[in-house]
Amino acid sequence: MTISAFALFKIGIGPSSSHTVGPMRAACCFARGLVADNLLGRVTRVRAELFGSLGATGRGHGSPRAVMLGLEGETPERVAVASIPSRISRIRELECLTLSGHKPVEFIEKRDLILYRRKSLPYHPNGMIFTAYDAHNQSLSIRTYYSVGGGFIVNDEAGEDAPIMENAVALPYPFTTAAELLRHCQTQRLPISALMLKNELSWRGEAEIRAGLLKLWQVMEECVTNGCRDEGILPGGLKVKCRAPGLYRQLLEKGESAATDPLTVLDWVGLYAFAVNEENAAGGRVVTAPTNGAAGIIPAVLHYYTRFHQGDEDGVIRFLLTAAAIGILYKENASISGAEVGSACSMAAGALAEALGGSPQQVENAAEIGMEHNLGLTCDPIGGLVQVPCIERNAMAAVKAINAARLALHGDGSHFVSLDKVIQTMRDKYKETARGDLALNIEVPVNIIEC
Repeated sequence: MTISAFALFKIGIGPSSSHTVGPMRAACCFARGLVADNLLGRVTRVRAELFGSLGATGRGHGSPRAVMLGLEGETPERVAVASIPSRISRIRELECLTLSGHKPVEFIEKRDLILYRRKSLPYHPNGMIFTAYDAHNQSLSIRTYYSVGGGFIVNDEAGEDAPIMENAVALPYPFTTAAELLRHCQTQRLPISALMLKNELSWRGEAEIRAGLLKLWQVMEECVTNGCRDEGILPGGLKVKCRAPGLYRQLLEKGESAATDPLTVLDWVGLYAFAVNEENAAGGRVVTAPTNGAAGIIPAVLHYYTRFHQGDEDGVIRFLLTAAAIGILYKENASISGAEVGSACSMAAGALAEALGGSPQQVENAAEIGMEHNLGLTCDPIGGLVQVPCIERNAMAAVKAINAARLALHGDGSHFVSLDKVIQTMRDKYKETARGDLALNIEVPVNIIEC
């Protein structure tokens, strides 16, 4: 399996990569498949069934709206966020959607979008079945998809979805472990970001890579700006208040007095993380990094680098390439779901170490520290919503990533526990179950509604 940086980092919408981004992509793939198979003209209605975790918590994550928009041919990267409420209202009012953007078909949500709270499909907890029917109510096409975390989807026929997992390319420097990555760096005398760039050139030109990475950074910056501005209560029923705007005003009001407190920088890092994760929870535009629930950590640390270390565009590119290389190790050997905050912390720690001039060994050490001290903190949020404890946990993990990078940079890269061993431990022990952490002991309000 070969994975591009642009598969790990995807522009999408909140609040969940597995429950929002994945279902939208799956629905869009199904709709496009009907076009490719020349079936669109015969379709009169479609049905979507969501199983397992999607069925249990999908309404709080906006899975129904994601599916409807995906069936209309929208993708998380391109959908106009401001238009979503009116479009969903139109579909519900008219009981009709425009399949793949071309063919109006009947769609009665209560009948055609079913969420099974206690029924699962065999391969993965986040399963979906899409069916298209003709005028005689005979099925024309039935496809099963799974949303496997980070916006990645697979189907039951072709396996990994080719546009998402770019498997067919032979990379010049393939790696599946940190040890292999470090050996390549030593042999080629290259930093991790430069080695990753050489692999990325297998898919696209350097100018396109650079533009794409800077576009990701632009979206991250816009997300922080939006999160610092948007007041109110987050949707989903937990009645969590947006804290970033108030914190932003407090930090601005401190002015020169902030110079007397050396930890004010950490307040800003926390603000950046809060802003991104609150914008995500509100369904706004975010970068999946590597999931939506952990989307605030890498932007927060990258803002820290650019604003407090005067990092330039070249540094941003090195940061994101290094973060992607580390993310690939988690995707290859464990999972970026369940311990997603730890994965993002590890990615950000290693990336910051490289951006600040660290050696490949120091980068690996920083990434290891970032995950080692997140082991046990599996993400079991209350009500399945990426709000409590996820928003605060992103802020804490961003600070932890900075500390991990600084610790590693004070050493020579040698350390007792390897990153590979930490990833193995994560794979064997820590997975999201929705039956642990705060989800076990905090009563969920009965009025959890679709966001």
